[in-house]
Amino acid sequence: MTRVSPSASPARAWIGSIVFLFVAPGIVAGLVPWLITGWHPHDWAAAAWVVVPIAWLVIAAGVGFLLYAFGLFALQRGTPAPIAPTEALVVTGVYRYVRNPMYLAVLAIILGQALLFGSWWLLLYAGVVTGAFVPFVKGYEEPTLTRTYGEEYREYRRHVPGWWPRATPWRG
Repeated sequence: MTRVSPSASPARAWIGSIVFLFVAPGIVAGLVPWLITGWHPHDWAAAAWVVVPIAWLVIAAGVGFLLYAFGLFALQRGTPAPIAPTEALVVTGVYRYVRNPMYLAVLAIILGQALLFGSWWLLLYAGVVTGAFVPFVKGYEEPTLTRTYGEEYREYRRHVPGWWPRATPWRG
């Protein structure tokens, strides 16, 4: 696993994070849902005044948390991309509540679009994406982080859940 040196430039970390944002979540939560739905809103008729704002709220929350989590990586002079990780384990911000906020944010974006566009196909796609995320986290990310950060990651993992956020921030 390539590690970003402590002297890596902040600009390089931000550029790398932005590029990875467009390549990975941009395709999974943007391009593919567009290909599935054409981003044509569903006619919710009388229910639109409730459904549409909820859908947009879920999408906006997902985008906000995703951007925030990406920013935390750039602040640590690295990226979320496996080829250019941070030098230090990122355990601040949203990572004090849940270990996988980016994956949850991407799922929120997809589910919000499924609601906005009234698409069962996007709901099925969210299930497929979840079915890809979980084995990747279990089979690659967690073993890699354990090898890279050792006891620091094991301690973090003991206290911060992977998929269901804590009610209070971990202060480890």
